Amino acid sequence: MKFPTKKVKSVESLLKNLREHLKELNEPVWFRGHADKAWSLESSFDRLHGTKNERDLINNFKKHATLILEKNINPNGFEWLFLMQHYGVPTRLLDWTESPLFGLYFVVSDPNFHDKDGILWALLPTKLNQTANYNYSHPSVIPSFDDEDLEHYLPQKLLQISGRGPDLPIAAIATRNNRRMQAQLSVFTISSGKDHPIDQISDQQHVWKYEVPSESKKNIFQELKYLAINEFSLFPELDRIWSSLQE
Repeated sequence: MKFPTKKVKSVESLLKNLREHLKELNEPVWFRGHADKAWSLESSFDRLHGTKNERDLINNFKKHATLILEKNINPNGFEWLFLMQHYGVPTRLLDWTESPLFGLYFVVSDPNFHDKDGILWALLPTKLNQTANYNYSHPSVIPSFDDEDLEHYLPQKLLQISGRGPDLPIAAIATRNNRRMQAQLSVFTISSGKDHPIDQISDQQHVWKYEVPSESKKNIFQELKYLAINEFSLFPELDRIWSSLQE
């Protein structure tokens, strides 16, 4: 890991550790919260471990979703993956955020996991891409899903070059074309469907973590509430209003 794991028992302690770790880093840092520290950094599709076929998932989702959608979607782009991710269908995408406090919210917000220690992950996306031997025009630039450089991660491309595609996950930015992505400052990593959790590849200098003890979760959740970080602020949708009022 890039840094030794530190325990976070409050928002203040997180900020203290971030000041220490980020003061000499002149590069982007992304965050992801896990309610259970046992979870690894792999996408929902990778966690299926080959029990489902990606093409079947996409085709079946398209079959049911096309009539409901109010706009046309590029059949050969990443848009279907983002739509599937939005509605909970397994994809090779893994959600991250540019905000450490938003990441921390996902560690502490689910009461079903308040008896579990959680983890706030920190990722250096440019370092991950260098580890994956992704060569861009400049080492500090994070590619966009609109770039041709990422075509080898497209579902149809992986199908064509089966077994000869990219090996490791990479980090990329996407157009924030819905309220949820904008509210959460969403960014993503994408895998090639191979079993390489981000926290287990190479020398791990692209990632580190903060452990959130179970007994601290309720207190941190309340602190975030004081800072107006709640379910509705991160999920600005009508069906979330009632849930946010009960927090």
